[in-house]
Amino acid sequence: MYDILVIDDEREVGTFFRHLLEEKGYHVTLGFSGRDFSNLIRQHRFDLALIDVKLPDTNGLDLLKQLKLSLPACKAVVMTGYSTVKTAVEAIKYGASDYVEKPFDDIDQLEQLIDGLLQSGATSAQNDMYKLAETLGFIVGTNKEMNDLLKLAYKIAKKNVNVLIEGETGTGKEVLAHFIHSASMRYDQPFIGINCGAVSETLLESELFGHEKGAFTGAVKEKKGMFEIANRGTLFLDEIGEASLATQVKLLRVLETGEYIRVGGEAVRKTNTRIIAASHVNLAKAVEEKTFREDLLYRLDVVKLTIPPLRERLEDLPLLVDYFLKKLHSPLSFSEESLAYMGQYHWPGNVRELFNVIKRAVTLAEGETAIITPPYLPEKLKTSHTSMPIVGKKTSDTDLETYLHEWINDILSLWKKNESVDLEYVLSLVKELETTIGRAFVMKTLKETIGNRKETAERLNITVRKLRYLLKEKGADQK
Repeated sequence: MYDILVIDDEREVGTFFRHLLEEKGYHVTLGFSGRDFSNLIRQHRFDLALIDVKLPDTNGLDLLKQLKLSLPACKAVVMTGYSTVKTAVEAIKYGASDYVEKPFDDIDQLEQLIDGLLQSGATSAQNDMYKLAETLGFIVGTNKEMNDLLKLAYKIAKKNVNVLIEGETGTGKEVLAHFIHSASMRYDQPFIGINCGAVSETLLESELFGHEKGAFTGAVKEKKGMFEIANRGTLFLDEIGEASLATQVKLLRVLETGEYIRVGGEAVRKTNTRIIAASHVNLAKAVEEKTFREDLLYRLDVVKLTIPPLRERLEDLPLLVDYFLKKLHSPLSFSEESLAYMGQYHWPGNVRELFNVIKRAVTLAEGETAIITPPYLPEKLKTSHTSMPIVGKKTSDTDLETYLHEWINDILSLWKKNESVDLEYVLSLVKELETTIGRAFVMKTLKETIGNRKETAERLNITVRKLRYLLKEKGADQK
């Protein structure tokens, strides 16, 4: 018999669960407050806890943390009626298996959720998750941040909520979006993607919403838009930050009402499309710069997933190399020396650049050797150890002058080279310079203010959120 704990200050909710679950042979214990919860988990062991987010003396997230410390094997589902979906997603990050929204409209689905958590092994579900990710080419390896990202994406995939994916160019944002779609209830419906920065404003509007015949020059017949084609499926809006403000207004209407009008049309059409948006730029910063609508960001950023750059997960490089070699159906392998060169490179183009490097090396080496040695690698990888001493280096925050001298010498050495130079790499050094200088000034001022962040931000004429961002603190751009 499974033991289930229900914590909710609404007594009728507890009564509902007792009738529903005890008929199925489960043993149900009720609590109505944080105090009840603390007493009960000291006295009993539970297999599953259903916890309301809003309680009279505490909140469900605090209880969830307490549960995971006291009974780490106990699964948890948070119930949200007053809270936003964002809070429920936070609960998943703290270890909740899932969340449900009150009132409970679909009792069958609620029963399936509870039965599934109690009767199916977590290992089986995790195996399915990793298998699906590998099938789609989203390789996570051993990096903790990537594994946490995948687990969160898998859990929210089945929820009908919008998702915002952030990450540098080439990190695999579209692959992650495809994973979310494939793990969702919409997996058998269309997955449609468009790069908002790759088409003109007029064409983007037509692509998204469709157009009527004669709507503009060249519109010789009516055309369905992506919101129509992707109905009941998923629409992936890549580089959403590149959409014009006019297009953003129309996107906002679709997100708020599910309604849109074709270009040149008058009829209001309905769509049931899940939106997954992606951007390589910080949209919160774009809002501050008045290039992105705050209300649209609010609608898109129900769940935010951030993919780390390749240079922050280099422990997975050998695994990624093997995966891409298999994808290319190549029997070749990379020598230890080649992998060493690849491991010290900055990878400004991330996983996409890695694939291109591997594809190039395989093409050059095929028919000549079984082992890909350094001569088959691009020159930028072989010179990165001399032209890139700054990347990944733990420079002292107070040693800014030494850092600047080294940075200038690196840039000048690249400038004086007579051979080809990777401009993306140069620009990545400039970006890192900006971040390092910003962080150095923040640390210096923090010492002067004895750690007072508000005063530090005021002295530097920045927001506290910007200060936290420069310090690379979690959640810095989520508030």
